[in-house]
Amino acid sequence: MNDPMVIAEIGCNHTGDMDIARELISTAKIFCKAHAVKFQKRDIATWTDRKPQQYKAAHPNPVHAYGNTYREHRENLEFSREQHRELKAFCDDMDILYSCSVWDLPSAKDIASLSPKFIKIPSACNMDFPMLTWLCTEYEGEIHISTGMTTKEEIEQIVQFLENHDRAKDTVLYNCTSGYPVPFEDVALLEIENLIEAYGERIKDIGFSGHHLGIAVDIAAYTLGAEIIERHYTLDRTWRGTDHAASLEPDGVRRLVRDLTAVHKALAYKSEDVLPIEQEQRNKLKHLTK
Repeated sequence: MNDPMVIAEIGCNHTGDMDIARELISTAKIFCKAHAVKFQKRDIATWTDRKPQQYKAAHPNPVHAYGNTYREHRENLEFSREQHRELKAFCDDMDILYSCSVWDLPSAKDIASLSPKFIKIPSACNMDFPMLTWLCTEYEGEIHISTGMTTKEEIEQIVQFLENHDRAKDTVLYNCTSGYPVPFEDVALLEIENLIEAYGERIKDIGFSGHHLGIAVDIAAYTLGAEIIERHYTLDRTWRGTDHAASLEPDGVRRLVRDLTAVHKALAYKSEDVLPIEQEQRNKLKHLTK
């Protein structure tokens, strides 16, 4: 298997604060040794038009609200294109990959203008074919797509669409269950095997985007063939906001990277029947009879 790639998904866990965003980036790189960080971006006007009642109403869980209405809440958590440009430059200086989930076409255009290595399409937007069309034709980087709350028929439709645009080989599909947090019985890790069987030869790679607790599931996901592991990441799981409780704190991401690296080294066949490390023990302990 290839080396595991760990994406520390910041999303909006920066709470709208650029200093916290930079701290999350530097901590992910220096302490956690993650390979990439990922933010998210959505155009508030677009989503107000799509979900007018939701965006005019109060946040459904007021204890996690950053504004009096859901629109104000989202506005207070959003960074502008220029702020994302600053964050990408900071990532470049730190030598960690920057990426972003885009929730609509205006956001896709904003983030594509920064030329990140990959752009993520969240599960909620993976059937937004106008946005996918624009990315296929105008964006040269990899297209990563989550498959939460998506039927097998819809996944096939998405992959066929990408194949028709000659972009399937630039695509990573993520096994995902859309819940925050997800109980273990709903993680459905064996869907990774289904994705590999159906699309392993048709797309670039298979990943796993987890919203569960702990890190044991991610290790299993890697051994099943998901070489890209994405986890929500925060500095403090008790902070206000719905994603923090389903996130890993820095030491959790550090341990995840450490354990995936160890498992990658261990996933091998013996190079010879008796390894050099065993020979001394064989000479000392092995009882041979004729």
